[in-house]
Order: sequence, then structure tokens, then C-alpha cells
Amino acid sequence: MASAKARPSKTLDKLPPTYFEHLVESSPDIVVAVDRKGAVIYYNDGAEKNLGYSAAEVLGKHVELLYPSIEEARRVMEAMRSDDFGGPGKVKNFETTFVNRLKEEIPVAISGSILHDESGLDLGSIGFAKDIRDIKQKDRLATLGEVAVALCHEINSPLEVILNEVELLQSFVRKHASESEAVVEEERLDAVRREVLIIQGIVNRLVVMSQEGSYGTREYLKGQQMTDVHRAPEATVGEGLRGLRVLVVDDDLGVCRSLRDLLVEEGCEVQVATDGLRALEILDHGAVDIVVSDVVMPDLDGYELFMEVRRRGSVPVILMTGYYYDRDHVIKRSRLEGLESVVFKKPIDPARLKAKILEQSGRAVPDQGDPES
Repeated sequence: MASAKARPSKTLDKLPPTYFEHLVESSPDIVVAVDRKGAVIYYNDGAEKNLGYSAAEVLGKHVELLYPSIEEARRVMEAMRSDDFGGPGKVKNFETTFVNRLKEEIPVAISGSILHDESGLDLGSIGFAKDIRDIKQKDRLATLGEVAVALCHEINSPLEVILNEVELLQSFVRKHASESEAVVEEERLDAVRREVLIIQGIVNRLVVMSQEGSYGTREYLKGQQMTDVHRAPEATVGEGLRGLRVLVVDDDLGVCRSLRDLLVEEGCEVQVATDGLRALEILDHGAVDIVVSDVVMPDLDGYELFMEVRRRGSVPVILMTGYYYDRDHVIKRSRLEGLESVVFKKPIDPARLKAKILEQSGRAVPDQGDPES
């Protein structure tokens, strides 16, 4: 009867020390050994790459060099001597902090052992330390995602109620306030609406950041960072203004030029007219996407221009006024005929004007909806 085929043993003869030396030396993790007095006697390539110190700068020096304080170095050694972190004389994934050559603190997880001679006398210790910054950031992002979803749910609902109440207040003001009062109060209500939308944007941005898996920080106090929850400018305006054909109408040439420069910078194609009749000539000879017009002008006022533009098609009109009251009833009459947007210019708020143009041109950022849906 043939004998069974011999199976390879799961154990090998003891490997020569050089095998382990090469393994440790090539490890991407930080490997440091110290003698019983705390002097560094071994420092691998992974330590050089992670901490920035060369072996020549570290060997023979006290291991305190690699810690933010001697107290932290002692805390690690005390953990090794206790039974609470992996067994007597050992630690497993014990979290501490190293300091690199640039004095930056690096969170690490150490697994290591105290080494003894044949008589049981301490010879020193050796530890493998893994940089856990990426792991910690992922943990923070996971927490951020949970917090963000909860915040969006809890904050967006009352914010929506506020916006609805603002709409009701605006309707009440238009019906019951005097013309001068209505202009001022609507400006205030617009300011409330604008700030609420900013809050909604920031809250929703938290969810986007957690889903993207990354976030930026900025310094708000010396040495202290805060998460930057503001969306990058290019992402706040959807398609942006680029390519929009805008007609600016104002009898003040300085206003025409400043608005033209502002909108050209945003990528718009801009034509200007210093009176309503010239504006109609431009409309007769070419198409535009939106008209931005002053309210008070010598030939055609804003209402008359609005009515002419509406008669010729569906081009949206934004009226601008430097007054805080509707002295010629231009705004009131225009709104009764369907005008949707007014901008008060004392001086004009560029961000608000851009937002109004985006809204009226149909390029405003679409509602993100419920982040939980």
C-alpha cells in the first residue's frame, strides 16, 4: 500500500534574523526600538519617511525627541507595562502622538513589546507605529455625515416656515402699507429671505461635504481651524451668468458702464442704453436674454419700458431704483402688470443683482430638496 503523500508543514525552521531585519526595514510604518534608558537604537526607513528625521539625527537620542512631551513618552511605556492594552509587556493599537521634524503632531497607533534578556531583565522595547490621520479623518467625516443629515432635517423645516411667513408678510405689506413704507419693508423682507437661503445653503453643504468624503478648513483664530462650509463660488450659481445677453438701461452713463464691467466679468454679453428709446432700438435689432433698467428716466420710465418689452415677447425685466419710495408709482404699476424683480441701488449690491439675474433667467441653482430623500 502506497504511503500517503507528505503534506508541507505549516511551520518552518526558525528564519535567520536577516529575514526579519529586511521585513522591518522595508515596512512603510514607523518602527523604533529603544534601550532600557530610552535611547533610540533602531529607526527604519518608514520612520524616516513619516517623521522626516534621518536615522543619523535620531539614533542615540532619547525617544522623547519623537513625542510632544516626556510625559507622553512615559504614558506609552506605562501602557506597555500594564495588562490593559494587549497583555503584560505589550500594547496593541495604542493611540498616542508623534512629532515630526517640522514639529507637526501626527496621531499614531502603536503595537509593541518590552524586550527581555534570558534572565528577565528589561533590554528595552520595540514598537510599530501607524499614521492614523486618514483613519481619523474618515471617522470625523462619518460623524459629520450623521450630524449633517440631522441638522438638515431639524433646521430646514423651521427655515421653510420662516420663508412662507415672509411671503405672507410681503403680500400684506403690498396691500396695506403706503407706497413709501412698502418699498422699505419689502427691502427688509428680501434681506430676511436672502439670509435664510444662505443658512439653508450652508446646512445642505454639510451633507454634500460628508457625501464627497472631503472638506476644507480655514483658520478663524490663530492656530485654530474651522471647517469651511461655504460652497466654492463657482458652484453657487449653477450655470452662472456666462453667455447671457444683457441689456442695461440707465440715464446715468456711469451706472451703465459699472454694471457692464461687472457683468462682462461674469461672462455676459452686455449692451447699454442711456434712455428707453435707445433700449427699444437695440431690442428691434437683436435678441437679449434679460433687461436691467432704471426706474426713473426722462423719455420712457421703467414702467413704460417694461410694458413695451413685454408687448414684444417674454424677455424678463429687472427694474433698478435708487429711491426707497416709489415716487412715480412705477414699481407698483409694473408689479400689477406682472413685474417680478426689483433691485434697490444705493449703491447696487453686485451679489444681489447677479442672484436676481440668475433667478429671472432661469439659471438659479435648483432646489437641492430634502437631503434625506
